Amino acid sequence: MKKFLLVLIICGAGYYWYEEKVATVTLGDGIKTTMLPQQVKTSLSPFKYKGYTIIPLYSFTLEAKVLAKKSYRDSFGDIAPIDIALGWNQMSDESVLKNIKISQRGRWYYWKTPQFPIPRKNIETSSANMHLIHANDEVKKAIAAAKKGQIIKLQGELVRVKKEGETVWLSSTTRNDTGDGACEVIYVRSFKIVEG
Repeated sequence: MKKFLLVLIICGAGYYWYEEKVATVTLGDGIKTTMLPQQVKTSLSPFKYKGYTIIPLYSFTLEAKVLAKKSYRDSFGDIAPIDIALGWNQMSDESVLKNIKISQRGRWYYWKTPQFPIPRKNIETSSANMHLIHANDEVKKAIAAAKKGQIIKLQGELVRVKKEGETVWLSSTTRNDTGDGACEVIYVRSFKIVEG
């Protein structure tokens, strides 16, 4: 039993090391995205998806750096198994990011810094946690393959998710909010690695 536990600990440590070190891409200081998130009101009709009703609110396009990525097996794991924290503009510049510790848990994205490399408001308005609902298996694989540090481009819709007539998940529709309800819920139709 002790050997089994030791193997589990070693495997867990190895996985953590891989995720944090090997699965991280470094592009260098000053390399950052310049495109701001784009959203436009959409007239797309609601549609069914894996027992849920998806209601498109805005078409959404974003080019950003992967700040963190986390898999979930919670009640939404069947439609959005992976959350990605993304940063754009100054929050995609590694000279800024090396001063900020970023983590995810419980479908939230957290950051902390001993000294602000940029104003707090810039951190809050140039990064966000994204709940990603994959439109198909190709998109699902692309999201799963994304590595911390890469620059990606995604396209889809910010959505409201209903089940049995009740709203169970609602996307933020602004980049200025923080805290509960500030995450974007995106039905992702396209997800591509741009750099890295």
